[in-house]
Amino acid sequence: MLAAATTSLPEQIGGVRNWDYRYCWLRDAALTVQALVSLGSTDEAGAFLEWLHRVLATSQGPEELNPLYTVHGTTLGPEIVVDLPGYAGSGPVRVGNLADQQVQLDVFGPIADLVHTLALARGTLADRDWDVVTAMVRAVTRRWHEPDHGIWEERHVPRHRVYSRVMCWQTVDRAIALAERFGRPVDPAWPSLRAAIAADVLTHGWNPGVRAFTTAYDGTDLDAASLHVGLSGLLDPADERFRLTVVAVEEVLRSGPTVYRYLRDDGLPGDEGGFHLCTTWLVEAYLLAGRRADAEELFESFVRLAGPTGLLSEEYDPIAEQALGNHPQAYSHLGLIRCARLLHGT
Repeated sequence: MLAAATTSLPEQIGGVRNWDYRYCWLRDAALTVQALVSLGSTDEAGAFLEWLHRVLATSQGPEELNPLYTVHGTTLGPEIVVDLPGYAGSGPVRVGNLADQQVQLDVFGPIADLVHTLALARGTLADRDWDVVTAMVRAVTRRWHEPDHGIWEERHVPRHRVYSRVMCWQTVDRAIALAERFGRPVDPAWPSLRAAIAADVLTHGWNPGVRAFTTAYDGTDLDAASLHVGLSGLLDPADERFRLTVVAVEEVLRSGPTVYRYLRDDGLPGDEGGFHLCTTWLVEAYLLAGRRADAEELFESFVRLAGPTGLLSEEYDPIAEQALGNHPQAYSHLGLIRCARLLHGT
């Protein structure tokens, strides 16, 4: 399961934000096959988890997992630049991805959520899948308080990121839900761990001056990924702090039919387009906040951004009205599927 089929298609024409996406990110793959489970197709999710079991067999456990692997489940070589002009003169053209050496503590959450979703769809929980979830809870127990590079893989100093903490909470929450639903033992420490992570997020992630959950504990910048405070279930969507975060993301990060991941200095020159997956997160957040008309309007605008093939790229420039980034992008399509189902009420 690849994040995208291409490498180095630029996030800004003529810019340097060109990355190789022809690999399997654990997060992306888990979210993608979960979207297929929601449509009634569980084979892909089962195959992905079998692939993950094989990857885990070559490591010391979830704590040792890289964020991404080759499609064969092997680690990547060094990221290199090749002597090619690139799309529309955009360079460098890269092979490999340095993100495979980063610390991304959010990756456990989507996998635990996938196991939960698949088990509910099948009506049974495989022992091997349960073992993976419990191992991931142990990894969260040891590491949830650490800073990391986060979902956007910024080549910058690690931060205590709201989204990563929320995904650590989600790992424990889904483990407890699985245990209760399928009669597995709940470690006595899990409920208090879940509560401790939630308290940490609500105490340090909320910025009263900004009136929103920010990117991380150390700043005032916004990130669309922080919407997951409500999307994950950590915070009741009726809570005023979630509603204000939705408004802040809308006002600062939305531009017409698209939503930017963030607008902070991430250490790289140039700009990027709005990120399609973030657009679908805002659609879902609108729904949870009781703003259905806004959700429908944004979703319809988003759907119209698909090219003549019906496929979606990674990003979109609302000024030039141009697709950007690698293509087709799994993230964009799984978000489309989820929002279509939510709006349809299925």
